[in-house]
Formats: sequence, structure tokens, C-alpha cells
Amino acid sequence: MTVSNLPLDAIETASVDELRALQLKRLRASLAHAYANSPVYKAKFDAAGIHPNDCRSLADLSKFPFTTKADLRDNYPFGMFAVPREQVVRIHASSGTTGKPTVVGYTQNDIDTWATLVARSLRAGGARRGDMVHVSYGYGLFTGGLGAHYGAERLGLTVVPFGGGQTERQVQLIQDFKPDIIMVTPSYMLAIADEFERQGIDPRSSSLRVGVFGAEPWTNDMRLAIEQRMGMDAVDIYGLSEVMGPGVASECIEGKDGPTIWEDHFFPEVINPDTGELVADGDMGELVFTSLTKEALPIIRYRTRDLTRLLPGTSRPMRRMEKITGRSDDMMIVRGVNVFPTQIEELILKQAMLAPHYQCVLTKEGHLDCLSVHVEVAPNQSHNSQDALAGAAALAQDVKTFVGSSITVVLQPCGGVERSMGKAKRVIDKR
Repeated sequence: MTVSNLPLDAIETASVDELRALQLKRLRASLAHAYANSPVYKAKFDAAGIHPNDCRSLADLSKFPFTTKADLRDNYPFGMFAVPREQVVRIHASSGTTGKPTVVGYTQNDIDTWATLVARSLRAGGARRGDMVHVSYGYGLFTGGLGAHYGAERLGLTVVPFGGGQTERQVQLIQDFKPDIIMVTPSYMLAIADEFERQGIDPRSSSLRVGVFGAEPWTNDMRLAIEQRMGMDAVDIYGLSEVMGPGVASECIEGKDGPTIWEDHFFPEVINPDTGELVADGDMGELVFTSLTKEALPIIRYRTRDLTRLLPGTSRPMRRMEKITGRSDDMMIVRGVNVFPTQIEELILKQAMLAPHYQCVLTKEGHLDCLSVHVEVAPNQSHNSQDALAGAAALAQDVKTFVGSSITVVLQPCGGVERSMGKAKRVIDKR
């Protein structure tokens, strides 16, 4: 484990009282900015009978209405911007896999803030000025690549802007350039590890010291598997385009105990996803964010659909969030049982004969929902060997015992599950 030698921002060592005072000041300004400059927010606040002046404490934020992905899609493309379009220096958008994409904009100040927070995140993850970082997040409208890139440059790192895909060449350049850090989705890190081994190279022999992984939920068991296989520290970076992009929260390498939320720029809440009511810190629920400093697209009480809980700060005074265990809209309901892909992943990782490349496929038999898990066997194993079949049977039993759902396990040979160059597609719903 390597701890950064760079000094912390003053707010990272401030008292909790100082942090809360700054949050309230910035929250009141953000609410006023949204109300005065975004017709969408003015209409939402007026409909709820609430005004920015009604926010006299941080607790008053709960009186304001939520923002959802539907709000951004309904006002596609630029209807939620709170500055003239001419002041927007960059536009990003979601992949738009369902309905219209969500479009977000950034002023120059927003870009500067974003770069600063990604730099802070990388420093917290153990980066040192002069390190080389291999960026395998996708570039373009997706926020991952450019967000990582600008933050790494802000910290003074040497950036290799590779992007996704071309796995064989990724391994070649990692071997040739010898980067210290890689930024990539954890599922694609496993594909890179597979390619190392295919080329006859021990992944642990690479120069990579730290992996900064995000853009999809991943478990602590996945962390352990990556760290052991790659011989690196694996830290979690969190973000979403509607709130900013990567760097809303990030783990500190000295603890690796859940991403620290950069609360001087984003105020977190956790709610009951069914009722919308706040839950206490420490209780599980849906994560909600309010931006405190964004100009082009202030976001008020945005429902992320990510499930987590808020925890006390450890390495920093800011609160942490538990690693995301799933999303309320990724949740599969199979014959009345709530199932998350990460639960399946944890159990796959316990079977030595299976590899952590999998997809959950939902189908119907008559009126009943059925879940099959397509999972690869470990490298150098036959998918119809007795050991692999025993591993599949053990997985099915574990899912029944620990998750409460019956599944069918479909074994695939090595490479039989489609690799993702970005976010892994874990659920295929054929119902």
C-alpha cells in the first residue's frame, strides 16, 4: 500500500462543524441558482410550495422535491441547464440504452471543479505526482475517460489515454510503458488479466501498483480477487454523469473502507426507495445527491437508484458510503425474491472452478419467472468436466441458501460470456 505524499486540501482536514457550515452556505446558493435560472426547477419548487429562502438548515433540504432521470429526459437536450448554452464549454450524455439519453453540461468552473475532485480522488487512492496512469475508461460522451484524464493531469500524472477495447494492445502497452496506475471498470480489469495470462505473462509481474475502479457495482470479494490476481491495491471511485461524473466519492487507500463523499461539493441523503422518506445514517437505502457548486446543471435531490448507507468518516471528516451493493432498478424480482447481480457475483467468487465472468438471464416458463446464470469456467478448465459441474451445482445451492432464489447455472467455456469494454451488462431480461 502506498499513501500519497501530496498535501491535502484544507477542507479535508477541517472539523465537521466547519464542513457543515460550508455545506449550508453552498446549499442555499445552489438552491437559489437553480430556482432563478432553471425554469424546470422553478416550476418544481413552486408546485411543491417551497422556496430557496425556506432552507435555513441542512435538514430543510428534505422539504424540496426530488429530481429523477425522467426529468432530464423530459427536458432533453438542454432544458435543465441553468446558464445560457453559450456558457457551456462541454456536454456529456449517458449511453441512452433506455429512452432518450440524459444530457449534462459544464461551465469552465464546473470542468475545473471536476478535475480538482478527480485529482483529489486519485491522491486519496495513492497516486503520486509523476506517476503514469493508463486510462481504459471509454472516451467521448461517457464521462469516465475525460473525467479521469483531466483529473490525472491536474494532479501532475503522466496520462496514457487508451480508452476501451483492443485488449491485446492494452497489455502490450502496459508491459512497454510500465504505468503505475490503471483506471478502468473492474469487469474489464478481469478481461485484461485474462489477456495477460493468454500471452503467458503473470499479471502480478506488471508495473501496476494501484487500480482505480468504478462505473459499475463491485464487491469486496471482487476487490480481493483482483488484488490477488494482479498484485495491486484496488480502490473504488464513484460518480454518475447527472451529478458530475467520476470523482463524486472515492476510497482512501489507507482504509479501503468505502468511498469518501466529497461533501464540500455534494450533499448526500439516503432514502427509503419505496416511500421517499429519509433514513438514518447507517441504514440501507437509495442514495440521493444535491450539488453544492455546479453552475451549468445544478442537481437538487437527484435519485441515483444506487443502494448504500452513509457511514462516519475515517480517513477524512466527510462521510463515507458503503460500496454500492446494487441499484434499485437493477434489482431482479424472481418469484417474490429480490436478487442483485452482486449477490450472485459474491457466490461465484467462492467457487474455484468458476470465473467471475457471468450474466443473469431472466425468462418466463408459463407465468413463472426463471433466472439462469451463465458463467464461465476457470481458465484451463473444461466446461463439462466433473469439477466444473460440481462447482455449478454448489453455486446453485449457495444462491438458494443465501439469496433464497432457485437458479439454473449454464456453464460456458473460457471466453463464452461476452466481454464488456465499458460497464458490464449483468442482466438480460427476456421476459
